Amino acid sequence: MSSTFTGTARLLDALNCGSLTSRQLTENCLERIERLNPTLNAFLHVAAESALRCADAIDKKRATGQTIGRLGGLPIALKDNICVQGMPTTCGSRMLQNFVAPYSAHVVDRIVAEDGIIIGKLNMDEFAMGSSTETSFAGPARNPWNTEHTAGGSSGGSAVAVASGMVPLALGSDTGGSIRQPAGFCGVVGMKPTYGRVSRFGLVAYASSLDQIGPLATDVHGAALLYSVISGHDVRDATSLEADAGDAIRAEEVSLDGVKVGVVDEHFGAGLSAEIKDRVQQAITVLEQAGAKVHTISLPHSKYSIAAYYLIACSEASSNLARYDGIHYGHRATESQNLVDLYCQSRGQGFGAEVKRRIMLGTFALSAGYYDAYYSKALKVRRRISQDFEAAFRHVDVIASPIAPTAAFPLGENVDDPLAMYLSDIYTISANLAGIPGISVPCGFTSDSLPVGLQLLSATRNDAMLLRVADRFQHVSGSQFQLPADLLS
Repeated sequence: MSSTFTGTARLLDALNCGSLTSRQLTENCLERIERLNPTLNAFLHVAAESALRCADAIDKKRATGQTIGRLGGLPIALKDNICVQGMPTTCGSRMLQNFVAPYSAHVVDRIVAEDGIIIGKLNMDEFAMGSSTETSFAGPARNPWNTEHTAGGSSGGSAVAVASGMVPLALGSDTGGSIRQPAGFCGVVGMKPTYGRVSRFGLVAYASSLDQIGPLATDVHGAALLYSVISGHDVRDATSLEADAGDAIRAEEVSLDGVKVGVVDEHFGAGLSAEIKDRVQQAITVLEQAGAKVHTISLPHSKYSIAAYYLIACSEASSNLARYDGIHYGHRATESQNLVDLYCQSRGQGFGAEVKRRIMLGTFALSAGYYDAYYSKALKVRRRISQDFEAAFRHVDVIASPIAPTAAFPLGENVDDPLAMYLSDIYTISANLAGIPGISVPCGFTSDSLPVGLQLLSATRNDAMLLRVADRFQHVSGSQFQLPADLLS
């Protein structure tokens, strides 16, 4: 087996039976990265030597009969805001262009312990602020289905790496849809776990109350596998949940008979592309034909989610990014008149336009005289949004919706229109505000051959059931992973 673009279960079977070695698989990934990355711009750093050393060590363990971890020698790439000791962690920003992480994130330790191979770091919107990867200092990642279109963001590089077959698994982070939206745009599976299920230790913070690390994969089984490895309590993260994550992999045993699927009226109104609406409604019909019961529900406060999100996220970003001052680490201006000028020059040169915009919005919302009018009010709206979901999940098991109003849009189309860019996350943001899990599963293509994603949401801490329903949908719909035709050779 020479290809990397197949189901995770098949790859693990090939590795375990000896028809494929971990070194061969890693070399296949490295070959595709070398060939495709100059066009797709998914990888910012490739750790070829360390990956091959790790692959050889895992192959030796297999040959000598030692127990192999759950990841079994699979190569995995990480969004470049997740720290790996000794590797660059740039967050897609000039500010951290030369920063090398002195320690590894909790998720990295978990991956290595289960014999996963860290193969490199992936492109992203600067400090995860964006929906198209166009704010990256390294330039945008490009959608493998049409390289003139966005891959989505902020985890655009993660989605592209999986969608193009460069790696079978990747990690991203999701603050307002940054895993699910690029997964939908690129035709792969992407999951945002319940807030607190996965430790944020070693994740460079954007908005601490919203950020969550999650998996991207060619199929739900792969996402469930990686999720089961990285989830669990971590004493170094004060928001880490104590409860066990449960068995998220045995999805094939679950029937959709009697599963209650909620469809939100507000998600199918003005602004939604007719093609996207049609594909998502077809997917909901597939769920119904497989035994699910479809119910119409309402999330009345969801219309306020964009406004509440950008007040809360920008306020937290203003606080989190204050540490980049040109003194401790990160970019430092070479010419300055005094200390205040050094701060101004370093931050002015190191941050891009979108990051500056969000810092200023957040600083304003937190300033004296405006805190109660903006930030405090946004927190109250956030609670109302959470209560809407709590009420809905008393009647349904999952909620089905679009991922975004359109398929992947052309690069440059929204770059000068921040509001249009922000609205591309209109269906994903509320899940982060409520802290609930969500997943994007491929559900077809537009007439222009661009992927469409179905979003499924479930109640907080119900991640395992969400994965099982998503896996069953993928099986009954036949929406298995497809590689763009021009990348098959």
